[in-house]
Amino acid sequence: MTPPGSTYRVQLRPEFGFDAATEQVEYLRRLGVGALYASPVLDATPGSTHGYDVVDPTKARPELGGEPARRLLADALSDAGLGFVVDIVPNHMSVEVPKANPWWWDVLRHGRESKYAEYFDIDWGRGRILVPILGDEGELEVDGDELAYYDHRFPIAPGTGGGSADEVHARQHYELVHWRRGNTELNYRRFFDITTLAAVRVELPEVFQATHGEVLRWVAEGSVTGLRVDHPDGLADPGGYLRALRAAAPEAWLVVEKILHPGEDLPQSWPVDGTTGYDALREISGIFVDPSAEAVFTELAGNPGYHAIEREARQLVTDSILVAEMHRIAALAKGSEAADVARLMIDFPVYRSYLPEGSDHWATAVSRSGAHAIDGQVRADPHGELATRIQQTSGMVVAKGTEDTTFYRYTRFAALNEVGGSPARFGSTVDEFHELAAKREAAYPAAMTTLTTHDTKRSEDVRARLAVLSEVPEEFTEGVRKWSARNGISEPTLNLLAWQTLVGAWPISAERLARYLDKAAKEAKIRTTWTDHDEEFEAEVAAWPAKVVEDPDVAAFVAKIEGAGWSNSLSQKLIQLTAPGVPDVYQGTELWDLSLVDPDNRRPVDYGVRRAILDRIEGGELPPVDESGAAKLLVVHKALALRRERPDLFHGYRALHAEGTAASHVVSFARNGLITVATRLPMRLAAAGGWQETVLPLPPGEWTDVLTGQVTDGTLSTMLGRYPVALLVRGDR
Repeated sequence: MTPPGSTYRVQLRPEFGFDAATEQVEYLRRLGVGALYASPVLDATPGSTHGYDVVDPTKARPELGGEPARRLLADALSDAGLGFVVDIVPNHMSVEVPKANPWWWDVLRHGRESKYAEYFDIDWGRGRILVPILGDEGELEVDGDELAYYDHRFPIAPGTGGGSADEVHARQHYELVHWRRGNTELNYRRFFDITTLAAVRVELPEVFQATHGEVLRWVAEGSVTGLRVDHPDGLADPGGYLRALRAAAPEAWLVVEKILHPGEDLPQSWPVDGTTGYDALREISGIFVDPSAEAVFTELAGNPGYHAIEREARQLVTDSILVAEMHRIAALAKGSEAADVARLMIDFPVYRSYLPEGSDHWATAVSRSGAHAIDGQVRADPHGELATRIQQTSGMVVAKGTEDTTFYRYTRFAALNEVGGSPARFGSTVDEFHELAAKREAAYPAAMTTLTTHDTKRSEDVRARLAVLSEVPEEFTEGVRKWSARNGISEPTLNLLAWQTLVGAWPISAERLARYLDKAAKEAKIRTTWTDHDEEFEAEVAAWPAKVVEDPDVAAFVAKIEGAGWSNSLSQKLIQLTAPGVPDVYQGTELWDLSLVDPDNRRPVDYGVRRAILDRIEGGELPPVDESGAAKLLVVHKALALRRERPDLFHGYRALHAEGTAASHVVSFARNGLITVATRLPMRLAAAGGWQETVLPLPPGEWTDVLTGQVTDGTLSTMLGRYPVALLVRGDR
């Protein structure tokens, strides 16, 4: 197996299907990309804009162009020398539109007699399948051989028709109930709290083959060269699943969306090439945050305690959102109540354990929660249903409680509130970065690395600009207090998040900012939620962006930090593109991209603009670092092209250290005849007088910057005179 030199993530959707992706293959080849990395391509809920709601895993999605268009894309990639990496979703399928999912429709129609009855993780011992779909109004109707509720359709089992709609409904294998009963009474496992995504039992060989057969056929024929596995933590046996997948696709590059907490490692028994890179994101982004600013931001946020907020948020999840799951586990745990199960879930130090691997994490959760009775039963049968359910569910509690709640409540420094991040740690050291990069090179050299994904809370360039705030904490604090006095949001944590978001994504339209803040307010669940609305507060939040998006004071502040943000963007990008691992470029981020959380980050990409800039760069232009973002495309192009043309350079890892008064502002490392040089904390560097006499001692030989063609002796004031980064190779290139 040869991993790709790099990947480029595209978000496929009905408006941008296989044919549209095929049109960009030549651009991606010129950019230097090693493989196109696509969002899920199997048939999904009609109109889906992301593809994670698969309804039929046996065929390429017709709305993207179907199998003929998929094959044309694969052929175009192969002809261009590019790989094709596909995102797969083994944990769940969409049941939002039952008729679109032939397996679910059959289960609803035939119940336990359906040949697909065991495909879904249904608790058949609790009676009919609960379908939480009804509202406060509307009546059921019989429409031919279907039950109808507004535009929702459900099958009528053979021989159960006749009589009123309610009488027909009472004879079915499912029970349509009010939507609010889903969180407390659901009797099938779901993805997080989404009742329209029903969990699939891929641990059963028959189900594994049925759900993976088509994708594995593509791998076997060579048209798919890599697989990205979504959400392995939801599976009954992630290790067993991954061993089966590796056996079925021994030549594929295989990465898993496993979110590692700081200090956590992948289970050694997993036969994968690494994670999808959130750990690298945390390690790289952290070195651009100045830890000396922590106290100022803590005071601005009102001295919140992160772990107390996180615990409260997790308990909110166990006590209101995942109640059905707590009761299902409690029914298996002899002598324990749902509250005991909840405490265990709340106290998990990581997303989940993989007993017998990860037993230290399990022991920590037991010790913190006092769940010793549950511990005894789990250890007596670590592969039994109780152990399996607990491990599957702990990740749901952590993800919903931490990522989707705490990260919107603990808003001290939003640049740190990222998937896989630890907001309680105010940045990280350069030494820590070097240590972890060397560890990745030794253990998982083919792991994916990333700075932006479809799931990040904000794009890499927004985070890069926000990191600059740690260099001017007093000025930002003064600004927030002054701005809030004029136009504050009444909920303090959202108010602080809103100002950071405005500064980080400036210039942004009122419409985009309003959509983001509406989501943020509902995810925080402080004043309003997705299900229980505070209409007055939501109106206040909706009106806020129009008051501030053209505020001249904010504009002036952004102008002061914008250049430093660009410096951070270029520096973190070059580090990611050249450090150990396989770097991914999220669609469009080869230019500045100031996107926020989905769906904002799925907006269309203007490839025409990018091709035109690439034309000029290939013609020899060295663009300035300005609002066009062309300098970032230069960095991306030169680094990716070098990875593809000279893969021999990207082996090994050794930290390099500058000497002189500004040495702490340099991040540098050497690989096999390649040296990366990047700038950190650029505003403080400028305030201290710039590079002055600082030098980076270079190994013997003549070193040329691939970005500029300039030969350097290691003097940073000249090496980094045009750009805040340099990519050096030995000899003339």
